[in-house]
Amino acid sequence: MARSRSRLNKTPFQTDILDLSHDGRGVARREGEGGKVTFIAGALPGEVVIAEPTARNRHFDEARTLEVLQPSPQRVQPRCPHFGVCAGCVLQHLDESQQIVAKQRVLMDNLTRIGHVSPGTVLAPLAGDSWGYRRKGRFSVRRVEKKGKTLVGFREQDPRFVADLGQCLTVIPEVGTKVAAMAEFIETLDGKRDIPQIEFIAGDAAVVLTIRHMQPLSESDRQAWAGFGEQHGFAIFLQSGGVDTVQPLLGQEVPLSFKLAPWNVELAFRPLDFIQVNAKLNEKMIAHALALLDAQADERVLDLFCGLGNFTLPLARSVREVVGVEGDAGLVARARENAQRNGLDNARFFAADLTQDQRHTPWMRQGFDKLLLDPPRSGAIEVLQQLPLKQFQRIVYVSCHPGSLARDAGYLVNDQGFTLVAAGAMDMFPHTAHVESIAVFERK
Repeated sequence: MARSRSRLNKTPFQTDILDLSHDGRGVARREGEGGKVTFIAGALPGEVVIAEPTARNRHFDEARTLEVLQPSPQRVQPRCPHFGVCAGCVLQHLDESQQIVAKQRVLMDNLTRIGHVSPGTVLAPLAGDSWGYRRKGRFSVRRVEKKGKTLVGFREQDPRFVADLGQCLTVIPEVGTKVAAMAEFIETLDGKRDIPQIEFIAGDAAVVLTIRHMQPLSESDRQAWAGFGEQHGFAIFLQSGGVDTVQPLLGQEVPLSFKLAPWNVELAFRPLDFIQVNAKLNEKMIAHALALLDAQADERVLDLFCGLGNFTLPLARSVREVVGVEGDAGLVARARENAQRNGLDNARFFAADLTQDQRHTPWMRQGFDKLLLDPPRSGAIEVLQQLPLKQFQRIVYVSCHPGSLARDAGYLVNDQGFTLVAAGAMDMFPHTAHVESIAVFERK
């Protein structure tokens, strides 16, 4: 995306906000610019604002709100003092009840515009905890010489910079209230310039910080990290390189797991494994997906992009057999261990790159009744084009990107003869513009 910052006229301008973009910015058309679209951070539909240009592009411009002259009735006072600077949350100024409505609208717009499909039923939005919900994430760390201090936080809206956070209200309190303490502590270390990031993840009984370090830690720094972890209730892991270099600081593994109580399932995981960030919404989502799939006791189910078995193992409680397939071999190993841990011998797992040709693999040739899939942002078009789709009576598709879901829905409906029975948004990431959704397809 080409930006011509050198020719940017930063003179503030007044404009009406017409809509909300998919990334949570207000949409305006400036009369003096020939009706050119401008995306304005911090503005809401129906408002009149004074905005300052921040970037020019060929097809659209960007700006930030300086003053709201006519506020939307849906505008609220952001709870976080870092709102407007930190890019972790961009919708805190929009009433919580309206955030999921906006996400639902983004989903439906994508389905219509990209997939050329529309659901028979729009599912009621699914929501969970909206504050203190993030149990997994990554903070950037940067030593700023001019300020003489270390910053710990998410990226600013200008991603070149790290937001100077005192706390984070969307992260679980065990971590979110300790952000300033982390920054102050790192400033005391010998290697304070060699730590680019800290990843956090929480199970039901432990919270782990994984410290990425570009140079070996001094012995005094190792002891200091051990003391910091003990003081604040963190298990400290170190990462000197790739994922395979992650090791516990004190040499003793820390058991990490969470329970899915309605299904009497417990999932164990490693510090850098993928888990759903919002624990309560995750349980609601699993229950929602299983109800929509409506798998029967005598059926075989295929679960693609299965991860640790988040959907697979709850499914195994109620069907004859479920097969989970995942590209990350480490996650597959943990999924198998989780099946054994929970006494589920009707759940089998395979490691496979689902973007590549899998048509001759044993699991692909087995017969199934129903399909559940939860792909990454890129979607699932490659594997959908390989599957013998006629075997599936019903497909439940859990999505973390409405654009790829819309593309895949278009393929299933317009090319493969499925009906999009229902679709709806789920608010896995409140106060952000991230849209999680779920869709149900049936053979005509």
